[in-house]
Amino acid sequence: MLIPANNRAAPARPEVHGHRGCRGLRPENTLPAFLHALALGVDVIELDVVISADKQVVVSHEPWLNPLVCLNPDGESIPLADGRNYNLYRLPYATIRRCDCGQLRHPSFPAQVSEPAYKPLLSEVFSTLESASLRLGRPPVKYSVEIKCSPAGDNLFHPAPGEFLPLVLAELAAARVLERTTLLCFDARILQLAHQLQPDLATCFLVEDQVPWSSSLHQLGFLPTTFGPDAATITPAAVQALRDEFPTLRLVPWTVNDLADMQRLLALGLDGMTTDYPDRLIPLLAS
Repeated sequence: MLIPANNRAAPARPEVHGHRGCRGLRPENTLPAFLHALALGVDVIELDVVISADKQVVVSHEPWLNPLVCLNPDGESIPLADGRNYNLYRLPYATIRRCDCGQLRHPSFPAQVSEPAYKPLLSEVFSTLESASLRLGRPPVKYSVEIKCSPAGDNLFHPAPGEFLPLVLAELAAARVLERTTLLCFDARILQLAHQLQPDLATCFLVEDQVPWSSSLHQLGFLPTTFGPDAATITPAAVQALRDEFPTLRLVPWTVNDLADMQRLLALGLDGMTTDYPDRLIPLLAS
């Protein structure tokens, strides 16, 4: 087993982060997925947000309708090549709400239970899950909110960071979940601005490249709360190097779905794992 450096104790139990709720089990980024993940016992609900034409914060991975999982506003299937024509940044939320994104089972997740579902507002997710936590008698769930932003998409598929981030922060503040939320992004601009505007907010820098992790963090310009690499890039040596240089940094990789990978990563003393299958990870931790 890898021993964490600088006397950093490995967590007694890594957090279970339900990816897009529980994408392997229910339609991604929908209320049924979030409620099922909550009932399974996840510690953190992970979700993605985009912005509609009327400046609503919408829960969605893509800033357009994904033809694999969504129908158009008239209930018709969308040709694979036409998904980006349904740009959510150009559609009012009332139109987005009419689009079913739950009846089409994602082809990569054959165990997913399909059911009618729509892309909810972030505010609705918060109100629904806060109430559900009380009914279940469980501690309030934490949130990982990923802002889907990139320089190439500015003012095309989403507003620029200076407009995008305040819209999201306003929803976190209104729901009173700032202290339980980590802001995730692959776009360093969002995290740098968040560090300026809301320095106490937990942040997670997501990366998918295999460049040295240390280089990515130094380019960010400040130390985030959490580092989120692609689980496929994790090695014991890379984890040890990260612990040596940044002993307080939390490490939560994405997306860990295979039991063998879960077992391998557990041996490294990670702080959490993001998974489409919390029903696999939670029993493994209990055993």
